[in-house]
Amino acid sequence: MAIIITDECINCGACEPECPNTAIYEGADDWRYKDGTKLKGKVILPDGTEVDSEAAQTPISDDIYYIVPGKCTECKGFHEEPQCAAVCPVDCCVPDDNHVESEETLLNRQAFLHNE
Repeated sequence: MAIIITDECINCGACEPECPNTAIYEGADDWRYKDGTKLKGKVILPDGTEVDSEAAQTPISDDIYYIVPGKCTECKGFHEEPQCAAVCPVDCCVPDDNHVESEETLLNRQAFLHNE
């Protein structure tokens, strides 16, 4: 399951540097699959979609920090718990019920993003 940042976010930015996948971005900032990963050029995502990992993607939120579900691994393969949730002072980093995924899926994503 990916993590989502709720609208209780105070935009403190504590979560962003803690993400081992660089899946957290400030509101209105474009994101890229290559950011914080070993992905380069055109890649085939685990769901079969071909993307340019270096192309800017549309922000998910314009107002608050956001997490890209396709890059979130809940810190599996890195830490025992999601680091964004561990450091959030207002507890707004919570499981995203719209992106429920198995531990195997999360670990496979971690391996894909970091070419392991």
